[in-house]
Formats: sequence, C-alpha cells, structure tokens
Amino acid sequence: TVVEDEDDLIRHSEQNKALIFAFNPHDMLPYAVFAFNPSLRRLPHKIGEVRGLMTSAIFNIPFLKHVYSWVGGSPVDKRTFLARLHSGDSFAFTPGGVQEVFNLNPEKPRDVILYLQKRKGFIKLALTTGSPVVPVFAFNLDGSYKYWFPRDKITKKLSRFVGIVPLVFWGRWCIPFGIPNPRKIHVVIGSAIDVPKEGADVTQESIDKYHGIFLEELEALFERHKHDAGYADRQLKII
Repeated sequence: TVVEDEDDLIRHSEQNKALIFAFNPHDMLPYAVFAFNPSLRRLPHKIGEVRGLMTSAIFNIPFLKHVYSWVGGSPVDKRTFLARLHSGDSFAFTPGGVQEVFNLNPEKPRDVILYLQKRKGFIKLALTTGSPVVPVFAFNLDGSYKYWFPRDKITKKLSRFVGIVPLVFWGRWCIPFGIPNPRKIHVVIGSAIDVPKEGADVTQESIDKYHGIFLEELEALFERHKHDAGYADRQLKII
C-alpha cells in the first residue's frame, strides 16, 4: 500500500472530519478494500478506524454477512453513509458498484473500465457535511477470480435493484466462492480533495464541479503509478 501524502490525511482527520476513501475498481469482487482494516495497519494510526462499506445485499446472505462483519464491513446504504459522515468516522467504499462487473470484458484485457460518470451521489453527500474525498486505486485486482454470469438485460436490471450480481466465481484450487488466486495487490491512496460544506443547499453546479475534480485526480493517480504496478500497457476508461 502506498499513501502519497500521509501528513495530508492526518491533517484532515485531526479536523474531526470523516475521510471518504473512494476505492476503485470494483472488478469482480473488490476484496482489496479490506486493506483499510485497522488490524493490517496500512494507514497512519492517527486517522483512526476506517471501515469498509459494501452493498447491503451481502448482509442478507447467511455466512457471508458474518464474514464481512468480522472484517469490519458495514452496509453502504445512505443512512449508514450519512451517519458516519456526521460522526466524523472515516470509511472506504467502491463507487462504481456492481455496474462495473457487467463491463468486465475478457476480450479487452488492456482496458480498465470504471463506471463513474453517473456516480455523483457520494459527492452530494460529501458536500452536505464538507467531508474530504480521497481517490484510491488497487492495481492487479483483476485475475483474482474466474467467473461466469448471464449478461442479459433482465439480469442487469435485477443486479442493480438488489445490489449484487448473481454469478459463480472461483479462485485458488478452483473452489467456488473460495479464496482468490495469488495476486500482488498494489493499493495507492492519493491526497484528499477538500470539499466545502453546503449543508442542505448543495447545488448541482457544486456536485458537477467536485465530481469532475475527483475523476481528474483519480485518473492522475492511476497514471502516476501504473508503470510501477505493471500496468504500462493498460488504459483507464471512465464511462
């Protein structure tokens, strides 16, 4: 894990503001978001505990809900999102969501596709409380699992509704729903993007402005680290 500016993150956390770590990509399963688990000590301890927020559907599935709770996961619903912002508790989540799963294309392995152009809700909530947004990218997450899922329109709509894709995936030793294949995951964390506090008067102009800044900073983060991560021939596509 590479933290580009630890002092900057500590400075923001000392202002009693929640840091929103926007983790990318979702890929098939964004398990690398658990790099933020405090027991791994990947972040400066002064930032405090950073929880991973994920689709609420996970917490309705027997066994999985216990696993994700044990590793510090919480639902990514609006209520939890806002509660952590108001209490100043930092968290990580994957804004691209399950939509990115449908954009995975084994025939175009050089493309890294992020579904973010329409993902502006988290920026609106950040503006409500004035919470900084931190771009995060995980290299080499792809290839962790092989998978199969139906790509028809009905499945796509159903997945967006329930928040999870009905799929079969397998990793090491070809065990279904098992541990991932060995991958050298390289997580890079950029500098925090300062966001003003607009309360209940958030404007669409502000949302578009800071969403655009986030996309620019995320793309720049990817470009700065892609050579060291072995992604020299990969192209980031934000749709």
